[in-house]
Amino acid sequence: MVESNGVELTEQEAELYDRQIRLWGLDSQKRIRAARVLIAGLNGLGAEIAKNTILAGVKSVTLLDDRKVTEEDFCSQFLAPQSALGSNRAEASLTRAQNLNPMVELKVDTDALATKPDEFFKEFDIVCIIGAPTAEYVRVDNVCREGNVKFFACDVWGMYGTFFADLQEHEFVEDVYKHKVIAKATKQQKEKTEMVCIPCKRLFKYPAYQALVDYDFSAPANARTLKQNSVALPLVRLLQKFRDDEQRDPAYGKREEDLKKLLELRDAVAPGMIPDSAFGNVFAQIAPVTAIVGGAVAHEIIKVVSQKEVPHKNLVLFDPEQCTATVVEVGCEN
Repeated sequence: MVESNGVELTEQEAELYDRQIRLWGLDSQKRIRAARVLIAGLNGLGAEIAKNTILAGVKSVTLLDDRKVTEEDFCSQFLAPQSALGSNRAEASLTRAQNLNPMVELKVDTDALATKPDEFFKEFDIVCIIGAPTAEYVRVDNVCREGNVKFFACDVWGMYGTFFADLQEHEFVEDVYKHKVIAKATKQQKEKTEMVCIPCKRLFKYPAYQALVDYDFSAPANARTLKQNSVALPLVRLLQKFRDDEQRDPAYGKREEDLKKLLELRDAVAPGMIPDSAFGNVFAQIAPVTAIVGGAVAHEIIKVVSQKEVPHKNLVLFDPEQCTATVVEVGCEN
């Protein structure tokens, strides 16, 4: 149900979030203030999502990552200082993240995602996973569905970005603007109207992440969608398969070796669908792309917890060749 949750804001919070309250209302800000968010994967994309979510004023954010800060992180990971090279990414991100908004409770967890038990994920309202293998995306999403927890799977490879949302059944309020008659027409004057905002409740249903795994991008029935989205959809699915097979992402230090593997994989699973030139833009994480995709993911998180505005449904793709982000409905029934 879209309803008030009983959370009250302090005077300090009301002052800090004044502009947000003016934008989406007090009840929405109260719902945001009660949200518990997990962000797993503190690379450049994870840092962007964390930044925007923390600034919005959620109740708590848990930063989960067992990896170390590397030179490659400095391309886009602005929460970890360069002095933190070799230290845990989540721990290295804590101080700068907390300075963004001292009113948000931040926690650090240095365990590997795969080691976390199912019950761990049910403690949150939003679970956002970045850079995981397919098996972990599927496992965590299934757990989230059991616990009625909203789920996001997010990735950036070089200049390509994507995220998938599983919100299960999500109810929200959409502001619909209509003309309202304020004075009927007479012989002397025409009818007068004014534009009024009418809040309307809506309900969207989302499929599980497995729907994306099962999506056949090479099927003729999907040709129109693929044409609209250029190479982004088959390319990000191929990059996900590379990660599953190699247990890592393409590395700039192994550029020639990985390019060869990617082209061989392309010829096996997506022949004729992706030009060779596209693979030159899939290494590391480019800061402008993490900013775009991370901002979009955080915006979706705020939409979901505030229950305000229409959320994307359900796969978003950023294509650097077209410099556009497109939304594709994968496995959706309505």
